[in-house]
Amino acid sequence: MIENNLTSPQPGKNNHNNGVDEYNAEAIHVLGGREAVRRRPGMYIGSTDQRGLHHLVYEIVYNSVDEAMVGFCTRIKVTIEEDNSVTVEDNGRGIPIEVHPTTGKSALETVMTVLHAGAKFGGKTYQVSGGLHGVGASVVNALSTWVKVWVKRNHKLYFQEYERGIPRADVAIVGKSKGTGTTTSFMADEEIFGATRYDFNVLSERVREVAYLNKGLEISIRDIKEDKEQTFYFEGGITSFVRHLNRNRVVCHKQPIYVAKDSNGTMVEAALQYNDGFSESIFSFANCVNTVDGGTHLTGFRSALTRVFNDYSRKNKLLKEDDPNLSGEDVREGLTAVVSIKIAEPQFEGQTKGKLGNAEAKTAVESVVSEGLSLYLEEHPDDAKAIIDKCLLSARAREAARKARDLIVRKNSLDTGTLPGKLADCSEKDPTLCELYLVEGDSAGGSAKQGRERRFQAILPLRGKILNVEKASPDKMLSVVEIRAIITALGAGLDEEFDPLKLRYHKVILMTDADVDGSHIRTLLLTFFFRHMAKLINNKHLFIAQPPLYRVKTNKEERWIYSDQEREQTLKELKDKRVEVQRYKGLGEMNSEQLWETTMNPATRTLLEVNIEDAAKADQVFQVLMGDEVAPRKAFITANAKYVKNLDI
Repeated sequence: MIENNLTSPQPGKNNHNNGVDEYNAEAIHVLGGREAVRRRPGMYIGSTDQRGLHHLVYEIVYNSVDEAMVGFCTRIKVTIEEDNSVTVEDNGRGIPIEVHPTTGKSALETVMTVLHAGAKFGGKTYQVSGGLHGVGASVVNALSTWVKVWVKRNHKLYFQEYERGIPRADVAIVGKSKGTGTTTSFMADEEIFGATRYDFNVLSERVREVAYLNKGLEISIRDIKEDKEQTFYFEGGITSFVRHLNRNRVVCHKQPIYVAKDSNGTMVEAALQYNDGFSESIFSFANCVNTVDGGTHLTGFRSALTRVFNDYSRKNKLLKEDDPNLSGEDVREGLTAVVSIKIAEPQFEGQTKGKLGNAEAKTAVESVVSEGLSLYLEEHPDDAKAIIDKCLLSARAREAARKARDLIVRKNSLDTGTLPGKLADCSEKDPTLCELYLVEGDSAGGSAKQGRERRFQAILPLRGKILNVEKASPDKMLSVVEIRAIITALGAGLDEEFDPLKLRYHKVILMTDADVDGSHIRTLLLTFFFRHMAKLINNKHLFIAQPPLYRVKTNKEERWIYSDQEREQTLKELKDKRVEVQRYKGLGEMNSEQLWETTMNPATRTLLEVNIEDAAKADQVFQVLMGDEVAPRKAFITANAKYVKNLDI
């Protein structure tokens, strides 16, 4: 294990250097107003669905995490209350309550009601911060029916309440306090979000990430209504994170490789470990924010990885003189890694902070990882050889896959009749208007071809179950006819060469039977897209069709039913009439007109958009369900059996 000059302040220590303790009213810097938040909430929290709802929680939590990153908070507690409000409590310094010199209001009220007001902008109070824009608390306030804040500071307990962002009264002293800290409770506004429903598992995974990224920080989450509670605390930090991600995999070296060092004011941490799988799982963070779209820090990590392994292989004669260099894909196959940086002035793309843009982050990460990884390989030659051997095996398999892929591309470009023979294409040439249905079986494919709108709907029937790509090398994957047909039909390439701009269809719709086989086929297809065309998902091009489960027919009417709950409600409504109920398991049980009416007509159909709410969690689920290890899959099925509906035995 390598740990080079890990100098970032630890939770619980009073760090009085560089002015981090200058946390008073003058530290709150005002940049603007808040009027547009309720009109266009998506600009600030990404969306108004459950993801946006969760984002409200993250914004308040990030404020507490900022206190932890500068050493003044050791404990954060998140509670989903009985009434569906959320409370976040920390033992940081407490938000200042003195009158702010610019606004004439208390610093607490300024932070909670004025956009772009926060200690993060001054550069003294927080050297690193997750809530860069200073809009987190004020946006949550604006989008909540009510917010209540209690501040423990100066041995007093202060309180203020707000209604849709407007204070109901001035800050008041409501008691005495021991210690310091801030407690924030909010009720998300149903006018904005509709019925509010928090997903404990999603929030818990994010809370776990925060704990991994801040070793020594205890963070807990509790759902009172669901009677669920979890507490996280990791002394090992991101090394523990990598072990957790690889817990169900066969690893190539026992201990994760860990490097950490400060580079010109940017704190860089990276932990990595190889397994015997074929996919890469790299997760990047900047100031504890999950940068799901990567950025310069991830680019720096990848560059360092490729260069170090090539340099080591050449130096130790593991690559022959006439062998080509290992590619980035070769050195990342089977890699699980976490890259975390803490940087003074992060430049995120958008308030939801999906991608980091700082040029200096690339330099810092590349330098630290190159130095630390090179030293590790020199000191651990057995681990180094095991990793390089895996990379070389990957290179040979990838070369075979490249030849197969090139053959597909070459046929596309040279032969006008190269689209898959079973593909019934559409006449529309604008990809943004085109849809491709991937249909299970020739029978359903035939009905879909007859029932479709030929102008913009294309049909590609798939025979049988495609290969489980979680267990397959790239060359083996590309030898499968059905997979080649999908790649050819979409026309956008594969893996890192995948280009969304070349897509022939902007809606790719999986249409499988509502039975066990259909679910399995859908999972196999999702695994393929997740591993090899992730941008198709990230760019919102992948959907799942929802065929009906039942047809309820009376003498005068016919209804299509899409859930058991809807079926029960319908039967109650029709209890005085005669209840003919037909259960549909296969698409082939419907004729072309019925398939169009229920599943393919844009005016009446229901499509589920496939998205990756949490990449780490999605990665784990695919690995557990589709990987080689039997015991984790059995445990997963046992734990989730109670949620199964419409079991087809």
